[in-house]
Amino acid sequence: MINKVVSSAAEAVADIPDGASLAVGGFGLCGIPVSLIDALHAQGTADLETVSNNCGVDDWGLGILLSDHRIRRTVSSYVGENKEFARQYLAGELEVELTPQGTLAEKLRAGGAGIPAFYTTAGVGTQVSEGGLPQRYDAEGNVTVASKAKEVRSFDGVDYVLEESLRPDFALVHAWKGDRHGNLVFHATAMNFNPLCAQAGRTTIAEVEELVEPGELDPGQIHTPGIFVQRVVVAPDVTKRVEKRTVALAAPTAPEGA
Repeated sequence: MINKVVSSAAEAVADIPDGASLAVGGFGLCGIPVSLIDALHAQGTADLETVSNNCGVDDWGLGILLSDHRIRRTVSSYVGENKEFARQYLAGELEVELTPQGTLAEKLRAGGAGIPAFYTTAGVGTQVSEGGLPQRYDAEGNVTVASKAKEVRSFDGVDYVLEESLRPDFALVHAWKGDRHGNLVFHATAMNFNPLCAQAGRTTIAEVEELVEPGELDPGQIHTPGIFVQRVVVAPDVTKRVEKRTVALAAPTAPEGA
């Protein structure tokens, strides 16, 4: 079997060219491939098209690529935590294809399964299916690119819109454990979009917190089989941030003698 481990994140992303499309795992700041994104940023790669649930925050995750104008276009479902994203979109510097979250997940899953398109009720009767959703503005706020109308068909009296699947050039994912053959295990909610992105990418690169030898992972607990993964890099000390920290007020203490 092939040993898919590479020595560094920089080596793992070295052949990602300008203009590439990337599926990037994570949800908010949970399970994002920080080391790989940082290496891509340091490399200077530009003109990227990203496919991700969101686009990081202003100073973290995909947000660092965005802030340096390295992202040309993005396909996302939620972008509300990034002020620079909003500024670039409204200023005509960024093309945005907003996609219902479940539809985005299925676009990636279907792409990885070799299914070119599928029907869904999500978006029927809205600009998602009827077209006209602004994707790019100019500097004066005029819409220069809008979404096109999509095919709608009725099955058993219910309308469905046809959505095409996604097969990005590369996928960047973060896993809890992985072995040298590329088998991956994700931890808790970090599963989110990571397995979907891993399957959809034509070349999938995984950063793992812990590298184990082949045979150490329980086959029944593997989330992404190694057949979908081309490169593995160890990232044991990656910083994990909380997107919105919420704490509870301390419970009032009873007075002495009560």
